Amino acid sequence: MAFPWVPVLVGVAVVILVFWVIGLYNKFVRLENRIDNAWAQIDVQLQRRGELIPNLMETVKGYMKHERETLESVTNARAALMKATDPASKMAAEGILEQALGRLFAVAEAYPDLKANTNFLQLQDELTHTENKIAFTRQHYNDSVLAYNNAVEQFPANLVAKATGRQEKAMLEVPEETKAVPKVQF
Repeated sequence: MAFPWVPVLVGVAVVILVFWVIGLYNKFVRLENRIDNAWAQIDVQLQRRGELIPNLMETVKGYMKHERETLESVTNARAALMKATDPASKMAAEGILEQALGRLFAVAEAYPDLKANTNFLQLQDELTHTENKIAFTRQHYNDSVLAYNNAVEQFPANLVAKATGRQEKAMLEVPEETKAVPKVQF
């Protein structure tokens, strides 16, 4: 009489396996969506910074007539960021812009009237807050990628990941050339 139970047990095992695979698939979808959301947050902050820079440049231009190269480097770096389309090129352009802004703020130290200008101080403060948000959203993005990559690599979920074409995603890294401290000469 034990024989009729074998098909039932096999059926139950298949149903459990199907639900397990569906659960893992949905987990991968959730994690991928979290990564997409994290990148969207970075993109929002990069856009915000890009919108603040023209106002900052207009404020600075009147004071820094002799710092044309610094102003042009910020303008060119902002233009490159606005033209970038994929995460890797945006992060590379963002790093170059960050360096150019660092040089701009360092040069601004030589202009006491500029440093005292309320509009400049407000824009500098907004940019600083935006930079902090960018750093936070980068960290959130990398945390999301880490969770996804762990799910894709761990056994037995990696079997479902391979079967559904899931692969590891790259973390955001700061390009080496943007890690250098900007050199400013007066």
